[in-house]
Amino acid sequence: MRIGELASHIGSTPRALRHYEQQGLLAPTRERNGYRVYDEVAVVRAANIKALLAAGLTTADVSEYLEEGCLDRPLTDSPRCAEELATAQNRIEHLDDLLARLQETRERLAHHHASLASQVDESDLAG
Repeated sequence: MRIGELASHIGSTPRALRHYEQQGLLAPTRERNGYRVYDEVAVVRAANIKALLAAGLTTADVSEYLEEGCLDRPLTDSPRCAEELATAQNRIEHLDDLLARLQETRERLAHHHASLASQVDESDLAG
């Protein structure tokens, strides 16, 4: 399967597939004319990469799945790779930390906004 066909098959773009290749996540073979060719394993791997990135993992996270050999079969197949669970848990914890910091920032901004709004209201009443 060539790059355009694979991109269409998994609902992606050739540019995204080339990015996966640059990140070391995909390694297509090449025809004599230089065209990339993807075998059945690469098709599964590309679909898995796309799904994991869409779930919020980074390409660095996905490379951990690759190192464990977890990308070359459907992600729903058993047995599960233990590394998959640890990588996902680490990403969830990172996102939880980020959400907590964003919530704190939001609360500070809301407090500041309320303070400014009350000052504006008081000056309108005095004027």
